[in-house]
Amino acid sequence: MKARNALLPALAAGALIFAGASFAQDSTGQTPPPSQDTMQQQPAPAQTPPPDVTVRSVPPAAPQVSPPPPFSQLSGGKKWITEEQAEAYPPLANDFLNASHHGTRVSKAQYEAWTKQVQ
Repeated sequence: MKARNALLPALAAGALIFAGASFAQDSTGQTPPPSQDTMQQQPAPAQTPPPDVTVRSVPPAAPQVSPPPPFSQLSGGKKWITEEQAEAYPPLANDFLNASHHGTRVSKAQYEAWTKQVQ
């Protein structure tokens, strides 16, 4: 890589930082002081008390989950449940990596241990 190609990103970043700092100094956000004419015409703002705000929050109800189906139903009569087969039971699909111990399929023993853990 040529030296000028390596310096280009650094120069661009420096230019953006400098431009941002310059812009921040220029925009103070202050308005000029009002003249005597405008001060006489404006009525005094009314003081109103802040409104009373009540916030009530409750956690959502826990989702109702049906009991886990038998292993043979999910596996289709095979010795394993694949990730695609696990989608038939959403809680297993959501927790597939845990149930399979970061594998690609769930054995009957892993499924039974997972169902005990979930209940």
